[in-house]
Amino acid sequence: MMKSWSPASRREDLQKLFQGYASGRPALPARALLRFLHQEQMELEATEETAERLIGTYEVEEAARGSGSMTFDGFLRYMESREGCVFNRAHACVYQDMEQPLSSYFISSSHNTYLTGDQLVGESHLDAYVYALRKGCRCLEIDCWDGPDMEPVVYHGYTLTTKIRFRDVVATVEQHAFQTSAYPVILSLENHCSEEQQEVMAQHLISILGNKLLSAPLPQAAAGGLPSPNDLKYKVLIKNKKLKPQIRAEEAAGTEAEESVNEGEDEDEEEDDDADHDKTTAKCCLLKKSESKKRRKVQVAPVLSDLVIYTSSVKFVSFSHAKQHQSHCENSSVAEKKARRLLRASGADFVQHNQRFLSRIYPAGSRTSSSNYNPQEFWNVGAQLVALNFQSLGLPMDLNHGRFQDNGGCGYVLKPPVLRSSRSFDPGCSKHSHKPTNLLLKTTCPLCLCPKVISASNLPVPRGGKALDPLVRVEIHGTASDSQRRSTHAVKSNSLSPHWDVNMDFSLRVPELSLVRFCVRDQTGLFSSDFVGQYTLPFSSLKKGYRWVPLLSRDGCSLDPASLFVFVWHS
Repeated sequence: MMKSWSPASRREDLQKLFQGYASGRPALPARALLRFLHQEQMELEATEETAERLIGTYEVEEAARGSGSMTFDGFLRYMESREGCVFNRAHACVYQDMEQPLSSYFISSSHNTYLTGDQLVGESHLDAYVYALRKGCRCLEIDCWDGPDMEPVVYHGYTLTTKIRFRDVVATVEQHAFQTSAYPVILSLENHCSEEQQEVMAQHLISILGNKLLSAPLPQAAAGGLPSPNDLKYKVLIKNKKLKPQIRAEEAAGTEAEESVNEGEDEDEEEDDDADHDKTTAKCCLLKKSESKKRRKVQVAPVLSDLVIYTSSVKFVSFSHAKQHQSHCENSSVAEKKARRLLRASGADFVQHNQRFLSRIYPAGSRTSSSNYNPQEFWNVGAQLVALNFQSLGLPMDLNHGRFQDNGGCGYVLKPPVLRSSRSFDPGCSKHSHKPTNLLLKTTCPLCLCPKVISASNLPVPRGGKALDPLVRVEIHGTASDSQRRSTHAVKSNSLSPHWDVNMDFSLRVPELSLVRFCVRDQTGLFSSDFVGQYTLPFSSLKKGYRWVPLLSRDGCSLDPASLFVFVWHS
């Protein structure tokens, strides 16, 4: 990706850098370029061969290229290339260890994936599954209900959301599951179907997914543990309740089994603490609870149960209960409010729980507008399946995109060592003495991150609107003690080339969990501003030195050629 052009101010910034190393010469010799890479870009691994490669790649003047030097135009092309971006391009492909058990990864996850709007009257559409999969989502939710003509349907039960056929959802998943990523897709079933229609569901899963469906344990998976993403490449896993062996035995003996398909897995049953619902929401919730009481207990169909291999849904009781009774292939779904209470009361226990088991966190029932919680607080305790409403724009989805653009955007990001270590870690603690081993830091003191916001270029202006009064907010999203933000002043009426030259500093105790977000806003009043564009990335993917920051719109689309120009340093 090469930026198309730079306004005068960007050229002036880069011209000063170029002249400082050219020492009056019209072009940078390879050795001078190497000195720039070492001293300014802090690319200490660069060699003369690196400098020569950059000259060969970005220099267009034949005479300069022949003499092994770089003119300013070549320097400009290099600085505005992918290699000059703030995001480490080595992280744009799968580079992490993919041989760890599934519990060792953050997994991009969506909530009520079928919805394109709100939770009460929104439209259910197959395109929502396509959109999520193209965004790298690896855990999709399917709410299944009995439909006409023995065809199960997918919708948000007891609401006015529209319905789509289960078989069409499965066909859509089969078509698009591995176009963006080769790593496993988990279908999280919220299953309300009768046993007869569950059998139809199983038939569709088997016939449509074919050999993509994981229907038996893997022989190469480690005994007593979850398989790795590499083990499960190009496989679809079914997450649902699974019949216990004793229930299968009761069935064989012809006795009645009591297990309910909805027990512990129906999100609508979760207690909701909010007292500020509007009347429509309150009526809808009352209807749901009234209807749910009338539901007869439904046995899990054996043929569907047999398709649940490593992702068997069980009700969460307590961390101690899970430690004593839960199998590695059993996982729990917990509503955000309960999960928040758990992390505040027992953060270290939550971290240890998530080292062994998969945890799925989903939005509170009160979020009828499909709003999202901040996923960072649940990543901080190592929860793998932090499910968000992908159709809702804003900060939570910006963070989700930032987290999962790492590791090639494959939807699986290896949790940092602090969340996988046997040493106790509580993200709610304000002081941490652990050593962040994955960043090669040689001290347990807080890390100092010092970005300098220099300038911006080509900021988008509303059609027919006046020039922006832009300011830049740099935010850190991490543990509670690390989360903070700083802002520049606003530059009056300058969308093309605003200039700030503002230094900032952040003290980070757990940088390997942190996301860095650059957000451009238009100041509209003394205490008000409007969103213009943003870019979020993991701290571990942040490149040092003089870098350009691509800007994204609210819906995550590129605003190219709009960008920021920054200098990043940390120690």
